[in-house]
Amino acid sequence: MGEEVAVQTFSRQDRARYRDKVRRCLDVFAEMLRESRFDVDRPMTGLEIELNLVDDDSMPTMRNTDVLRAVADPSFQTELGQFNVEINVAPRRLAGTGLAEFEQSVRASLNAAEQRARTVGAHLVMIGILPTVRPEHLTAATLSANPRYALLNEQIFAARGEDLRISVNGVERLAVTADTITPEAACTSTQFHLQVGPSQFADYWNAAQAIAGIQMALGANSPLFFGRELWRETRIPLFQQATDTRPEEIKTQGVRPRVWFGERWITSVFDLFEENVRYFPALLPVCDPEDPSETLAAGGVPTLSELRLHNGTIYRWNRPVYDVLRGRPHLRVENRVLPAGPTVLDTVANGAFYFGLVRALAEADRPLWSQMSFSAAEENFNTCARHGIDAHVFWPGLGYLPVTELVLRRLLPLAAQGLDRWGVEPGERDRLLGVVEQRCLSGRNGASWQVATLHRLESADQLDRPAALREVVRHYVELMHSNRPVHEWPIP
Repeated sequence: MGEEVAVQTFSRQDRARYRDKVRRCLDVFAEMLRESRFDVDRPMTGLEIELNLVDDDSMPTMRNTDVLRAVADPSFQTELGQFNVEINVAPRRLAGTGLAEFEQSVRASLNAAEQRARTVGAHLVMIGILPTVRPEHLTAATLSANPRYALLNEQIFAARGEDLRISVNGVERLAVTADTITPEAACTSTQFHLQVGPSQFADYWNAAQAIAGIQMALGANSPLFFGRELWRETRIPLFQQATDTRPEEIKTQGVRPRVWFGERWITSVFDLFEENVRYFPALLPVCDPEDPSETLAAGGVPTLSELRLHNGTIYRWNRPVYDVLRGRPHLRVENRVLPAGPTVLDTVANGAFYFGLVRALAEADRPLWSQMSFSAAEENFNTCARHGIDAHVFWPGLGYLPVTELVLRRLLPLAAQGLDRWGVEPGERDRLLGVVEQRCLSGRNGASWQVATLHRLESADQLDRPAALREVVRHYVELMHSNRPVHEWPIP
């Protein structure tokens, strides 16, 4: 989200030129796929975590510029709202103790950043939606300074022609309007990156789509927004609605939303990029001077800048990524399903479950997606967003069953097999998957802890909702820093 954009206004000619350039990039990408010019020798994994900033009263604080200056670490960057930052963790291989190294690296970086953030009166919080965020925190004035965000806001509303309507019917109901995209800033996520070769990409993406709902049920951590208890992962409908470029009339015509689960299993990574070009108009039609055809013909590696920029404005929950590193192109599946938090240990355990399970399913003799409709995977996704760890889901050969039963009976053993194939050290495999197992046995994840804590504070301590929400955040931050997995968190 943080890439700088120099151009501030766009003409009709800019859009026509960009459309032509994107299509030429797509043609070059197809040629590169045919010629197998991709780095597949040492597949890497990566991790990004978006964070909220709060003050000493557990309220959002618009200090990301000050915090980033104090932290002085290039792995931390701005995000959409001034109360957001993002950490990009250096990629690594999973083999051996790679997952433990992720945990150690993230803990060290966050601890150091927290100490420095305190010097400017801020604290870092890993949570899907900050319970204390209010409408006054989500206005045009709270957009981060990066011109890209103002430009995205302008282009989305130019396409819509009207204010956003945000409506979520959950345990309680919320219906509000917004005249900027800043409600998106309330949604902070964890993103896992998995490098795969072109021949493997479709299997890994299909596998990631098939388990997206399961991931979310286990890791839900966004049950509260604008003082209401909504879905267990309210981040899903909120993000979908906060970035929607379609007015109501266009929605009824079947035009796809930019936050998109998709509509079919794929046979090639090309399918996804081609859909992006075919279905979605450009939001940021910025052209690069490179001619990708000439670069490829000369034996170079095209950056495909226009195709990558366009791809970055279409928010698939599992996004395809083309990138160039040290002169070699590669492909990644960017898994964007999970919210941030609750702890670093929980985050890395979620990663172990994802990386292990997706490999086991991608390499299975009989693909799961040959036994399961795409619509069933999407139904699981929406059901798990609404109900979290209490959801019932469909699974081939088992029918409908509690998601925790599915994970304990079927998916944890598969995840263990997948981690073995990655070469993960057995002790690390068992430690991290044990966190997921205990979450299933206890029925406790971040969302259920937040809701139980809120209800106890309102009933036993007789706090009003705003005061109770501040206390939820205060207790959450203390427990987050303990790095005790969320299934062990007490209800205060």
